[in-house]
Amino acid sequence: MAKRRKFSPEFKVQVVLEVLSGAKSGAEVCREYGIRSQLLSKWKTQFLDNAAALFEGIHDPHNEDKARIAELERLAGRQALEIEILHLPWRAVPGKKASNILRAHQSKRE
Repeated sequence: MAKRRKFSPEFKVQVVLEVLSGAKSGAEVCREYGIRSQLLSKWKTQFLDNAAALFEGIHDPHNEDKARIAELERLAGRQALEIEILHLPWRAVPGKKASNILRAHQSKRE
């Protein structure tokens, strides 16, 4: 029994772009690479259906990185505030505990 060939995504893109750019006809590409026209048609359909996803912000790794950076900056700011509160001279704030000051600050922000 013949073993099925597996094609890399890069190869599929290269083949489809050759056809879409007009550099070669579909028949030329099929003969050159030894693939069936139905397979080329399937690859073209998949390529065109998923092309719009490249421009959507949902799959943009930079947006995910920005969100992660913003979260880390928020956490760093909170830790800096906690450190500052813990180092306050307590004689200047009589009767206040650090946890009460922190809770009061958090409730102001919400």
